[in-house]
Amino acid sequence: MNIDPQENSTPEATAGRTLVGRIQDQLQTVVSGQESVMQGLLTCLVAGGHALLEGVPGVAKTLLVKCLAASADCEFSRIQLTPDLMPSDITGVNIFDQHENRFKFRKGPVFGDIVLADEINRAPAKTQAALLEAMQEKQVSIDGERHALSDLFTVVATQNPVDYEGTYPLPEAQLDRFLMKLHVPYPSEDAELEMLKRMHVLGDESLKPESKIQCVIQRNELAAVRTQARATPVEAPVMQYIINIIRQSRSQQNLSLGASPRAAVMLMEAAKALAVLRSKEYVTPDEVQTLACPVLRHRIILTPEAQVEGLSPDDCIQELLKQVPIPR
Repeated sequence: MNIDPQENSTPEATAGRTLVGRIQDQLQTVVSGQESVMQGLLTCLVAGGHALLEGVPGVAKTLLVKCLAASADCEFSRIQLTPDLMPSDITGVNIFDQHENRFKFRKGPVFGDIVLADEINRAPAKTQAALLEAMQEKQVSIDGERHALSDLFTVVATQNPVDYEGTYPLPEAQLDRFLMKLHVPYPSEDAELEMLKRMHVLGDESLKPESKIQCVIQRNELAAVRTQARATPVEAPVMQYIINIIRQSRSQQNLSLGASPRAAVMLMEAAKALAVLRSKEYVTPDEVQTLACPVLRHRIILTPEAQVEGLSPDDCIQELLKQVPIPR
């Protein structure tokens, strides 16, 4: 995923790239070799969507989220999901106050701007479901009373590959709430060597490298960029292109479950955010193609035959893009 300034852009169109570019620069001072993941996270942040990071332990998934919150003046909250975690441990609970003779609501860690759901696939389905309402409605319901979440509320969940011991696959309903699923690979040799050099220089501070991150964008600036993204024009041929991709996925030979109507909305919203990050004044088919894999890979299910052949969701999505004509 490439985020570069475009030529002949207006100052308004360039503003989004400038502000978010500051965040990317800060992230790169601590994390090496995960540029594509950083750009995906920034797209989710601007689009107001949630992100699911999948990768083996030790590839800086948690560190990336901490640095993102520190650079964007966002209240950071962490949920360490475990097999014995209860839903109330996430959303909060009503506690009786003997002094005031009434129940008072004690907020859970879901009440934050950027919420890290660390190792989400280590929690059972009942606890994972506690995040569903929060992610979709930006609210939680406790004892019949609704509590609104932050306007900037964004969940970034991390998970290890599902074939690792002690994990629970996420249900399709919850996967569909994530705007993107981003793969976090091993860094290149040069990036890994650079990481060692940075950790060596930090000394004692290497135990908490996110403390080196500076806040470079204010909450109101981030909110303004989000508003700009939502207002980015999408012409009719591009909308039709998105619909053609989604509908074609439902008849794809290698897919037993195609993309839902929500997937079409999410793909359009992500494309609008990426257009802002690229300093474009409108969405083009290039943004749609760039985001098709991260937006759709967790919303489709392969047939058993395709799995036996060793195909991946990304393989099927790339084949899908070849079949759908690109609008001029």
